[in-house]
Amino acid sequence: MKRTEIKRRPLSDTVLANLEAEPTEYRELDGNGLYFRVKPDGNKSWQLRYKKPNGKWSWLGIGGYPEIGGQLARKKAQELIADIGKGENPIITKQERKAKELEDNNATFEVLAREWLDTKQNRWVADTMTRNKGALEKHIFPVLGRRLYTSIRPIEWMNHLKGIQQEHKIYEQVNRIRAMCRDIYDFAKVTGRIEYNPLEGLHKFLEQGKKENMAHVDEKDLPPLLRAIDSYPTPDIRIGLKLLTMLFCRPTELREATWAEFDLEEGFWNIPEERMKKRREHIIPLPTQAIHLLNELRSIRTESEYLFPSRSNSQKPKSDTVFIMALRRLGYEGRQTPHGFRHIASTLLNNKGFDERHIEAALAHVKDGVAGVYNKAQYLNDRKYMMQWYADHLEKLADDTVIQFKKA
Repeated sequence: MKRTEIKRRPLSDTVLANLEAEPTEYRELDGNGLYFRVKPDGNKSWQLRYKKPNGKWSWLGIGGYPEIGGQLARKKAQELIADIGKGENPIITKQERKAKELEDNNATFEVLAREWLDTKQNRWVADTMTRNKGALEKHIFPVLGRRLYTSIRPIEWMNHLKGIQQEHKIYEQVNRIRAMCRDIYDFAKVTGRIEYNPLEGLHKFLEQGKKENMAHVDEKDLPPLLRAIDSYPTPDIRIGLKLLTMLFCRPTELREATWAEFDLEEGFWNIPEERMKKRREHIIPLPTQAIHLLNELRSIRTESEYLFPSRSNSQKPKSDTVFIMALRRLGYEGRQTPHGFRHIASTLLNNKGFDERHIEAALAHVKDGVAGVYNKAQYLNDRKYMMQWYADHLEKLADDTVIQFKKA
């Protein structure tokens, strides 16, 4: 529209959006010293006309349009006019206000949390980073991420986290999220940005729920589970589940495994340190049953480097839910998780009298500090015997023609 068609002021949003450029630059009064400038190239912006202490008139830019709309421009103009009325230099106060705005933007909880996540890059495996980062992005950032982390009160944290628990029924996950947020504030505290942690003690007031992330069947229910796995219709997933049962590695370690890590001739699986939870290389002796399964899997392998490549992208491993969904299809939801096979192995091997040190080494459980310096070949011969015994034992349990006798 032409500026001659303007009928009222302040300028409406429709007028601001549709004012046409002219061969020369022009300004239209919005009101109270605020002008809307239109350049010949069509660029539009806001300017405030004000009088300097020496009595001369001058212009002060407020910002471009449409980034700054009419309502915000008028608010900024009022702030500057108030500064002028106090005898302050509007240019300096504008710069100070902008600096404060930038400071506030960089002091949001999301910015702090992402800075904290960066400190975990070399401490968490990729799967852990993806899971924890995703939890924050899904449950925390949309509601509290843009708030100044110094302004979020403990009651707000409690109400928000309780709300997630009640809506999604994910009690343990929310407690893990709370622990992360508490650590994020601890990070701010030790770096001198806050004096107290608003999440301190909050765990006492959240529902704990029932731990199901490592659910596993009792020993008496293990044979039916093993037979169910043997009947799973998809060959590669069946092999994956059987390897999980007898190698009792972490599900991520198997799901992301590559063929280059295996020496089937010597019977070893060497997991590199960057894929281990404790960032230490780990060797797993392979029982003969595992070698047979791996050879079977190799006979149906694709060109991918992964044992279990994604169907949509062979350059990536399968989803982290692949084994969870398989157990769910077998009817074991809430009763058995992929990680739970580690608990079964630990309990069974301890009950059978195997050396606890060998079991802990097989589980890649390492103490922190000097006492926990890990020798990747620790107890390798003993563990090789133990792994073969365990695979043989599972094979007998799965064979429903074998009668299992208990000691008197």
